[in-house]
Amino acid sequence: MASPRNPLQTALTRRALLGAGMATTAMAVTGRAGEALAQASGPGPDAGSAFALEEATLAELQRRLRTGEETSRGLTEKYLARIGVLDPRLRCVLETNPEALAQAEARDRERKAGAELGPLHGIRVLLKDNIATRDRMHTTAGSLALVESTVPADAFVVTRLRAAGAVLLGKATLSEWANFRSDPSSSGWSGRGGQCLNPYVLDRSPSGSSSGSAVAVATNLCTVAVGTETDGSIVSPSAANGLVGLKPTVGLVSRSGIVPIAHTQDTAGPMTRTVRDAALLLAVLAAGDPADPASARPGAPRTPVDYAGALDPGALRGARIGVPRPEFFGYSPAADALAEEALGVLRDAGATLIDPAPVPNANHLGEPELEVLLYEFKADLDVYLRGLGGSGPRSLEELIAFNRTNASVEMPYFGQETFLKAQAKGPLTDAAYRKALATCRRLSTREGIDAVMNRHRLDALVAPTQGPAWLIDLVNGDSAAGGSSRPAAVAGYPSITVPVGQAHGLPVGLSFFGRAFSEARLLALAYAFEQAAPHRQPPRFLATAPLTAG
Repeated sequence: MASPRNPLQTALTRRALLGAGMATTAMAVTGRAGEALAQASGPGPDAGSAFALEEATLAELQRRLRTGEETSRGLTEKYLARIGVLDPRLRCVLETNPEALAQAEARDRERKAGAELGPLHGIRVLLKDNIATRDRMHTTAGSLALVESTVPADAFVVTRLRAAGAVLLGKATLSEWANFRSDPSSSGWSGRGGQCLNPYVLDRSPSGSSSGSAVAVATNLCTVAVGTETDGSIVSPSAANGLVGLKPTVGLVSRSGIVPIAHTQDTAGPMTRTVRDAALLLAVLAAGDPADPASARPGAPRTPVDYAGALDPGALRGARIGVPRPEFFGYSPAADALAEEALGVLRDAGATLIDPAPVPNANHLGEPELEVLLYEFKADLDVYLRGLGGSGPRSLEELIAFNRTNASVEMPYFGQETFLKAQAKGPLTDAAYRKALATCRRLSTREGIDAVMNRHRLDALVAPTQGPAWLIDLVNGDSAAGGSSRPAAVAGYPSITVPVGQAHGLPVGLSFFGRAFSEARLLALAYAFEQAAPHRQPPRFLATAPLTAG
């Protein structure tokens, strides 16, 4: 078994290597999340000052680049400066890329030579820190255990982004190990980054596990970001931070080079401020990967799809949309009220609502899903860790030992109960695993989403993504009351959340979900809703929620 390294010594080594680029996370690496909350007593440091690129879309930035109004290097410098101002408080960027400016300069040379590679050419993208980059950045899943490890290659999605001319701005923080270490965890907390904050109301959770990706996009620290989801980890933080978040069908976007939880549910996906930007980013990320068996899933597109071309402001006319009211309403009065207003918008835009349209078995997926995730986490993570270079744990068993040895910085607030449950599981040939997997597939697909959509001839289902963000609580962990991500997550089907309004200054999202590989249709419906009722608002960095009526 590899001997665990001292994480504070490791952190100091990492800072020395990265120099000024790591200044924004120097305090965060101690894991003292309470310090950040203690400082969050007022508006953000530049809440009252204008940012020249506030809410800029991919199309707007490309226009500025084409006209010469901006250069990719100049844009990158502006975003890096904004990170330097805001991130010491928000803790959403674990590290900036030492090669970002060089990449931007290369994009400027390409443009000057007449080469333009598409809508991401010269655009800054942040990556969740479980997505491998074979460069001077780290890939740690937020854990100090992997700071001295090296990855064998770029993740496939990173290869796609580089080929599209994107500038990799840095790595975004996340709920450590994608929130699969302990049940009473605090979303957005990691040993490497400390506690990430919600920029709308600083004492509220950013949700997770793609916490930093969401906060960075919401606060205009980057143009777009890539998150990952197993169950809720894209759509939940996107909803909590007033974003569009798209969880693709498992198999549409490669998982190669992404720190795993479970191969039957894991996927990467776009986190953006508009539906159009999500469609443009998805077109870059979506591609078959020979190294990822899910790419051969039946129904996966064999040729590139123009997702942005499918967007239509009139897409809701004649659409049949189901409302799974019994399962996904009733846990949050605020979310219910905003969702009811949204249903009115859908009707006025010409959609036919089937209300209620219950999703059979939606409330019976939790137990078998957890069983599958525990088995697959142990198997998949052991394979991933064995493929790393450098030093650090090479199995879940060694990772558990590292956390015990370094409990003061890795487990100051919550433990690793989920790790221990996973480690106790046997191989994927166990009858218990095979039974749980079969149950999940049956209940979520042909006896779940497919059943209700077939019965009512639906284009999509729609429900509140979740309620407003909860208070950060490092003692008791998250206190989210409910959400609608599970059926699509367990089925491996797509879902997209869009802003639907705010309650007490906290964003709320509305999710559209449906059949496998129906991303183009879901994006069109979400776009039509966004155009009819645009609810995206930049954050105000409130110290606490204004708990007044309305």
